Amino acid sequence: MARYGIETRTTSAVLMYWLGFLAKVLLPVGLFAISVIGASANHAHAMPPAPATKLSPDLAAAVTAPSVSDQKWIKQDSSGRRFKVIIIGAGSDPILTGLRNAVVSGGGSVYYMYQSVQGISAMVWSAQLATLAARSDVASISANRLSMKTASLLEATTGAATTRATQSGLDGTGVGIAIVDSGIYYNHDSFKNARGAIRVIKSVDFGMKSDAETMGTSDWAAGVDLSGSYSPGSKTQTTYEAKINSRSDANPDGYGHGTQVASVAAGRSIVGAPESAGIAPNANIYDVNVMDDTGIGQISDVLAGIDWVIYHSKDYNIRVMNVSMGADSTESYLTDPLCRAVRAATAAGIAVVVAAGNYGLNSRGVETYGTISSPGNDPSVITVGSLNGRNTVARGDDVVNGFSSRGPTRGGVDANGKSNPDNLLKPDLIAPGNRLLGAMSHDNTIIRRYPNLEIGGFKTDDKGRLMELSGTSVAAPVVAGTVALMLQANPGLTPPLIKAILQYTAQALPRANLVQQGAGALNVEGAVRLAKVLRTDIAGAVSAGTIKPGDDMLASGKSMPTPSSLINGETISWSRVAFAGGSHVLSGEVLFQKYQGFYDPRLTWVRDSVAKLTPVYWTGSGPSNTYMRYVVATDLQGAVLVTPGVVFADAIAGSTSKLSTSSGVFSPHAECGWSARPWRRTADGTGHYSFRRPGALRRPRPVRRPRAEREGRKIRRSGFVRRPRAVRSRCPELRRDRRRHHSRRAMVRIG
Repeated sequence: MARYGIETRTTSAVLMYWLGFLAKVLLPVGLFAISVIGASANHAHAMPPAPATKLSPDLAAAVTAPSVSDQKWIKQDSSGRRFKVIIIGAGSDPILTGLRNAVVSGGGSVYYMYQSVQGISAMVWSAQLATLAARSDVASISANRLSMKTASLLEATTGAATTRATQSGLDGTGVGIAIVDSGIYYNHDSFKNARGAIRVIKSVDFGMKSDAETMGTSDWAAGVDLSGSYSPGSKTQTTYEAKINSRSDANPDGYGHGTQVASVAAGRSIVGAPESAGIAPNANIYDVNVMDDTGIGQISDVLAGIDWVIYHSKDYNIRVMNVSMGADSTESYLTDPLCRAVRAATAAGIAVVVAAGNYGLNSRGVETYGTISSPGNDPSVITVGSLNGRNTVARGDDVVNGFSSRGPTRGGVDANGKSNPDNLLKPDLIAPGNRLLGAMSHDNTIIRRYPNLEIGGFKTDDKGRLMELSGTSVAAPVVAGTVALMLQANPGLTPPLIKAILQYTAQALPRANLVQQGAGALNVEGAVRLAKVLRTDIAGAVSAGTIKPGDDMLASGKSMPTPSSLINGETISWSRVAFAGGSHVLSGEVLFQKYQGFYDPRLTWVRDSVAKLTPVYWTGSGPSNTYMRYVVATDLQGAVLVTPGVVFADAIAGSTSKLSTSSGVFSPHAECGWSARPWRRTADGTGHYSFRRPGALRRPRPVRRPRAEREGRKIRRSGFVRRPRAVRSRCPELRRDRRRHHSRRAMVRIG
């Protein structure tokens, strides 16, 4: 069971005062380190699942359906019903020899064995599923369902321009960004360097291609196992690389999404055109196409693309991977194939940036919570929501976009097949995602459907055309480009440390809670400045095992920077909070003064469960520790995750995701820091406290029930939430607007 320890330290800053106060009042005091001793998984996930619950819900429904729908992963003919599936393995055999033999002996086929997950892409008959699910070496069987794109001033508003003005030379040089999307029109002028050379180094295409055909056999072929050796330089590996190479394609991005996403992360300005520079305009770009010309791909395509990125991450120095797409999934992050793949990428040292999704509003325009798509629901990735900057360089008018998906994460079922959501804090932060300008691939589907998205008014050819998109899919590459700048400034950062820096330096927006905005709005200037005061050997020391929790993390002669940024003449206060362990909120300068155990990218910490993913590399051919073969997962016990001095402020995250209870998600005010706590009206008509001032806790305040309810009439229960009450001694400007804040209600629904 996890032991939670806190050391609170009062500072003059309002944020630290309140976090310390919350910690002293509401959390256990007296323990000086948090460690997992005899850690076990969440009880709901630790029980061995029954065979039926190993099947994803859509697959289980398809097995018993009287007829099959028009799905690419189902085939019904005179021979019977068969499915293309992703089988995630369990047990000690990393290459799943027994499972692969069982699939083939039952008449199915194994088309591909993944490196990023202990799993295979297979074709199986309906009659095989129950037998396969009953095997002890099978963790889950998921339909090879479709994944889809997350539909969709930048440098000035994010602070990137300030960074380049004050810290010259930071443009992403030498850092590789993999764009897992619909392809990239690499001949576009936006992707050239100052000498005119193309910066899209490699282009590979997995989009809607059959695993069977890519590996050299016919689609739906039965009775074969093609998961042969993929060792560096082998015939299998070289043949595979040749088949996915798309450099000669005349139109490598027929959909048009990936080109725009890549330019937001790493595009350059085009002479004579409106300003469209991305965040890291000299980074190297790797095009990993996993979609067709309509913006749709299969889960197996995305997994294979992530595999390719991991496999080549060290020889190409791919340090960042952007995934601006998502798949609907009811699975927990523990079993979802995409989540497991991005977790392996993180363990391999790649910072994975994922779009949160565009499902913040339902079809009736009602704000909907719990809508983060996969793999954005994985705790290891940096999940990005969308910010509307209102087309101004000022940050004071910024708001969370209504369409941006809200947390918490809702996937997960227990051993009995009942819903048991993971309830992890997401998104991690928000970034500009409203009408962003970027490169346009010629003859693409998006522009054919919506020609008004193209930007005109200047002379150009196909290599200089521009378009605008909105969505979390274009917010994510803003963060991906920022990560490239951070890694150029300090190549020793690990993915979890990168996430903590991004959150700690973010700007908390007023009247937006943790599951709407995460830790706040991206602050490029602050993130780079904090990264530069840390040691540059941290990642290497973690890999070598020469750094331990509590060791100094500041570079020699460096100190923590002032926790604010000056952007376009506006002083931006940092949020000074970071998420960890799935639902923990941490603060304090010790987070970066001392090494924290959870900065190890191989660890996945969620509440009282810690797992370690250890990459295993190919040996005997090629350089050592370069090409990952698979990962080995183990439960970790006795690991020190957080050191003394770090402030735990879990109370501001609430203890439940239900809006009808007294402990809900937290909403800040920009002038007060993270110091106001929401007051809530619940279904039973009672009110719940908020903090009025330091040292005073407000008693629960009864609320007059609605007239319709008092008269016994039936009314709709919808979980109303009131906006935060002002902290009177700290927010006089909110006190003036007290009536407005207390009368406005927002109807929300847990999605």
